[in-house]
Amino acid sequence: MGIHRGHNARPLEWIAEKFIFTVSLSAIAMVFLIFLFVGREALPVFLGDTDSALVQTVIPSKDMEKTAPDRLARYLGMSVSELKTKDADTLRTMMEIREEAANEVPAAVRDDKDASANTTEWKYLLKAHQWTGYTKPEHIWQPVSAIHKYNLVPLVIGSLKTTLIGLAFAVPLSLAAAIYVSQLAPPSWKEWIKPGIEFLSGIPSVVLGAFAFLVLAGFLQDIFGYRYRLNAFVAGIALGLTAVPLIFSIAEDALTSVPRSYVQAALALGASKWQTAWQVVLPAAAPGVFAAIVLGFGRCIGETMVVLIASGNASVVSWDIFDSTRSLTATIAAEMAEAVNGGHHYRVLFMLGTMLFAVTFATNLLGDAVMHRLKKQR
Repeated sequence: MGIHRGHNARPLEWIAEKFIFTVSLSAIAMVFLIFLFVGREALPVFLGDTDSALVQTVIPSKDMEKTAPDRLARYLGMSVSELKTKDADTLRTMMEIREEAANEVPAAVRDDKDASANTTEWKYLLKAHQWTGYTKPEHIWQPVSAIHKYNLVPLVIGSLKTTLIGLAFAVPLSLAAAIYVSQLAPPSWKEWIKPGIEFLSGIPSVVLGAFAFLVLAGFLQDIFGYRYRLNAFVAGIALGLTAVPLIFSIAEDALTSVPRSYVQAALALGASKWQTAWQVVLPAAAPGVFAAIVLGFGRCIGETMVVLIASGNASVVSWDIFDSTRSLTATIAAEMAEAVNGGHHYRVLFMLGTMLFAVTFATNLLGDAVMHRLKKQR
């Protein structure tokens, strides 16, 4: 008897299959479109088409027709394509507004050597600069000051500090729990421990952030005696709590999937359960465990609310884990509502989002390559 396939033989299964395919394709398309939107908004910064200088050379409105479109677009803070969508009267009005704004700039500001600096250029974004009033070059993120400062170094350091602290807390704890549950715990205990740990993933990050702010910060300050109540250490521990269930679940599945013959052979040779788990099962499950750590890194570096609430939000250059800090994600969340749509601050924030996309993609790509290498070595 032949097996009939296709929508004529089993229409409900065919419809379900096509529906699942459509949903999966839509999810991929949505991720791509989100990245496309974020990248498009950040593109002017990458291409050097934004200008945040407080004092600029004013182009009189009467010279609008004589000005090249690319120069005019940059002067008005828009792309050439956006410029073409505006009529002449609108453009002239915008230029008149720019003239009036330039005339209203205080003389003290116009005389500042930094007032004419385009702080969205890469040399200001990445390198230290000696600003007016400072005795040495500094990395400063200060977008609401008279001279807008967008140096990325404090935010990158803040993101790395909190993420690495979170991983240092979450990875040993998660792997120890995964090894115990998968290899050592009695079945009756496993039925309670595994759901209990995975239940943490259902707690909203804002609740964990509030817990870190109200309870954890004071508790840790009493123990370690550091100066700032909210800092990278507190935020990192809270981030670790968000990553524990993810790392635990994936690592536990990887350890459980190791063939039982490996365990039985090791025990038959006289190894203890701990020796078997550490020296046989864990190396065999290395690709899955590494995948869990990579995904935990992505979870920590992309978290927003916990860092926004518990880190202290001070954009300072310091590798001291007990200093207040600020991450890329917290900066986007805190400042996006204040940024003028299409302005240089707005564009720089979208550039931060693009950087996070790039870091996550590169991390996953590297993790995939390492996992394939580990699998080949088995």
